[in-house]
Amino acid sequence: MGKLGAFLRIMRPVNCFMMGFAVLVGAILARTNGSNFLLADLIYGYVTGFALTAGSMVANDYYDRNIDAINEPNRPIPSGLIRPREALAFAFLLVVIGFGTAYLTSIFSLAIAAVSWLIFTAYTIFGKRSGLPGNFLVSSCVAIPFVYGSVVVTDAVQLNVLFFVAMVFLANTGREVTKGIVDIQGDRTQSVNTLAVRYGSKIAAVVAAAFYISSTLLTPIPVLLRLVTVWFIPLAVVTDIGLLASSIALLKDHSRESARMIKRIVLLWFVIGLIAFLIGAPR
Repeated sequence: MGKLGAFLRIMRPVNCFMMGFAVLVGAILARTNGSNFLLADLIYGYVTGFALTAGSMVANDYYDRNIDAINEPNRPIPSGLIRPREALAFAFLLVVIGFGTAYLTSIFSLAIAAVSWLIFTAYTIFGKRSGLPGNFLVSSCVAIPFVYGSVVVTDAVQLNVLFFVAMVFLANTGREVTKGIVDIQGDRTQSVNTLAVRYGSKIAAVVAAAFYISSTLLTPIPVLLRLVTVWFIPLAVVTDIGLLASSIALLKDHSRESARMIKRIVLLWFVIGLIAFLIGAPR
């Protein structure tokens, strides 16, 4: 893998595309009474979500470089493909781009983008070693793009978006706890107090499964409140079955290898859930 490929990889482009897409989903969910989108605002919103996520991923790898040298030695920084200073400069550039497009949308949008970055910074500096509180901070960063999308088109946070944000927050917290099982060896050497480090992989698996399941329990609410159409239901059911199956698999086998696989698969359920809300949004 060359230098360019390393910079692409350190951004975690799949996560960036998902966050940009999440902004668009938030915008579509918030649309009411046939209101029209401003294409420029949607583009700016997508770029903001993409760029700030990319900057967060790069900055995270910079701060995690010592842990990754143990857990993930093939990542761009510990492998030597990208120098730490290069990573910092790249992260700064990405954040500037994200704040710039947020400003071009509205001052309110810029404020939300700034809050999102402050939450991520708090996680990186203080929360990363705190375990579950740090997991909550990460989930907040994942959920904010949906809020941002709502603000882009309505200058407010709509009720259906709030329900969806709650589901995303819970499911992603489960994924973060699962990630702690994967990283337990390196986290222990760096005094990162994840649930897996403090109480063992089995307890962490139970907690992760509880968050996954609690997210699925919220699924009927948007339907009952008529915040989505019937087109939402089929893919939402697929998402819930996937999360439930992942929970059962993790409870049966909470090894590092199993947790790594489940952490990746859960991303697929996230994507399907996003599509469910997208096609189920009232027109």
